[in-house]
Amino acid sequence: MNTPADIWKLVLGLLQGRLQAVTLDAWFDDLTAVEFKDDTLLLHTPDKFKKEIIDERYLQTIKDALRDLFSADINVIVTTGDAPTPIAHNNYPEDEYTFEQFIVGSSNKFAHAAATAVANNPAKNYNPLFIYGQSGLGKTHLLYAIANVVRRDHPSFRIIYIKGEDFTNELVNSIGAGQVQEFRDKYRLADLLLVDDIQFVAGKDRTQEEFFHTFNALYEANKQIVLTSDRPPKEIHTLEDRLKTRFEWGLLADIQPPDYETRMAIIHVKADSLRVQLPENVVDYIAKTITSNVRQLEGTVKKIKALHDLMERAIDIELAKEAVADIFKENPGLNPTPDMILREVSRYYCTPVEKLKGSGRSKDLVLPRQVAMYLVRDLTDYSLPEIGKIFSRDHTTVLHSINKIENYLKETSEMDNIIKTLKTNIRG
Repeated sequence: MNTPADIWKLVLGLLQGRLQAVTLDAWFDDLTAVEFKDDTLLLHTPDKFKKEIIDERYLQTIKDALRDLFSADINVIVTTGDAPTPIAHNNYPEDEYTFEQFIVGSSNKFAHAAATAVANNPAKNYNPLFIYGQSGLGKTHLLYAIANVVRRDHPSFRIIYIKGEDFTNELVNSIGAGQVQEFRDKYRLADLLLVDDIQFVAGKDRTQEEFFHTFNALYEANKQIVLTSDRPPKEIHTLEDRLKTRFEWGLLADIQPPDYETRMAIIHVKADSLRVQLPENVVDYIAKTITSNVRQLEGTVKKIKALHDLMERAIDIELAKEAVADIFKENPGLNPTPDMILREVSRYYCTPVEKLKGSGRSKDLVLPRQVAMYLVRDLTDYSLPEIGKIFSRDHTTVLHSINKIENYLKETSEMDNIIKTLKTNIRG
């Protein structure tokens, strides 16, 4: 009974005598144990609605079963979304996320070198390490690679990986359950804290407050902190200045979209790992067609292999074109809708969608709204009057907003970076 899975299996056995089978099937079917440490059991479900139901109706029942099992009170935290992976455990897919598997090119050389230095000497070189860049370029891969090296060299280290959004969710849950101290202990006792997409704590006052103190506790204890974001700290709107300052204490390292040669290398390595031979003209076509997202490059190679193996198709340009088209179809962000654009702008500026579409004229609303209008016009086929209906404005106001952003793009590189980041995030 050493692993979280073993413990959870025993708990489920007890729950079978306390809950109806239909209840277990409905709410517990995809609930998994992620970590058991310091009298806390960390559970995860990918379904946010299920998490809400479990927290509201069944959390105490789970705690009661754990009390019967251990003759002690055990804290239970249920997470959702991408699970906060306790990397120190043996179930981590170390072979998939290593420095050796990371393709280094001019676009990511500096970030790779910085990550390697941190992994080899945690809290000795660059603390914190802040890696930023668009989605799909390998930031998460570097986080995992750091963790794998540290786990190998320092097996006793407590390593925690979590997404910024999940940090907020855990905090909210701990507040509701009256377990804030347990939450604090979990993160402030880490030896290595890795936070992916830290930009999602921006605009959330209580989350920023807790992370500020967590950061200070770890930094003062000489523990390594590694953060990733889609943009540098100074461009994270509504992030508290005190956090921006601390994020810049260590080293900032950016990752840019891979150049042609690096894209070719990524395709070759992925093909080798899948044991599929790609003609050079196919590799060239993929590298020239998909230019800004490593995940899409790898996904295309996987698609080609699947079409080749399952349909017995020859690997040629026509198959490559089909695979690329399928990747685009499988990613709805590549054909964005106004709702998708509004959600991303809302997240970026930490402004509710309702306010973006509302009548408010405050300075902190006008620019995000103009950006949203510009992106809807740029990324969809909606006409000016149709965009106006979305925002309850006439087409002349929409045109004025679009012109404003176009002028900003000509005048400042900052707006260009914002638009590029938003487009990348919208398209996934």
